[in-house]
Amino acid sequence: MASEPGGLVEIWTDGGCKPNPGAGGWAAVLRFGAAEREMSGAERETTNNRMELTAAAAALEALKRPCRVKLHTDSEYLRNGITRWHTGWVRRNWRNAQGDPVANYELWQRVLAAAKPHEIEWIWVRGHAGDPMNERVDQLATAAREAMLREPAETSTARR
Repeated sequence: MASEPGGLVEIWTDGGCKPNPGAGGWAAVLRFGAAEREMSGAERETTNNRMELTAAAAALEALKRPCRVKLHTDSEYLRNGITRWHTGWVRRNWRNAQGDPVANYELWQRVLAAAKPHEIEWIWVRGHAGDPMNERVDQLATAAREAMLREPAETSTARR
């Protein structure tokens, strides 16, 4: 999605899994002015957290130039990881506070790389609490997961 320099892009993301771990879906809606883009995808074996990270990474990777972004997520894992925890992880060579390797390292790397050119405000919203855009991305993520489950196992399911 292209934007004018200095323009604000709003992004809503969601990811989910049923069961967790198990089949999962992710989705994002990007809005710049009146323009909107929906993205979604799914994986057969994944976790809620991996789908949340994938949604954010895919949405930010879709931006064609540096933007001001408001990214809305119902994932405290994503929001806290990107705004609070990752600096400690980097300082500890990608180890968490307990000294264990950070889970989902490759996806955190992807999110950080995708976020780097942008000025992002990470906004947490309560999930399943009536926020219309959060409900929309939840529905898109669920639909992506369900569509994938109807396809043969070797079929790719990313929808961008």
